[in-house]
Amino acid sequence: MAEAKYAYGLGRRKAATARARLYKGKGNVTINDKPAADYLDGNTTMLAEITDPLALVNKQKDFDVTVRVSGGGLSGQVDAIKLAIAKALTVDHSDLRSTLKKAEFLKRDPREKERKKYGLRSARKREQYSKR
Repeated sequence: MAEAKYAYGLGRRKAATARARLYKGKGNVTINDKPAADYLDGNTTMLAEITDPLALVNKQKDFDVTVRVSGGGLSGQVDAIKLAIAKALTVDHSDLRSTLKKAEFLKRDPREKERKKYGLRSARKREQYSKR
């Protein structure tokens, strides 16, 4: 039995990590062994956002995508999946790299939640200053 060939990409955003595999196929997207529409509760905006890198290079119907995602919330997971798919696309098709780079699909968003500091109410919020 021959192993199915795939392209692999890793994406991270906030606390979410996504590992995407691109197989030759018909355009099915599976997230954690569920169809993408079920995993995202039918949120069409997020579903469209996941396939943005594929749509940019007109390859939505050329690949089946399987994703393992963990950590974070739904929005962070969607951004991590998008980055993972974009990185996986560039593995076999290095000619698409410049197109994806111009559209900023290969950039990782570095913003993370800042930790709460002692003596403060949150990361930066302080008690109101009283002069008198």
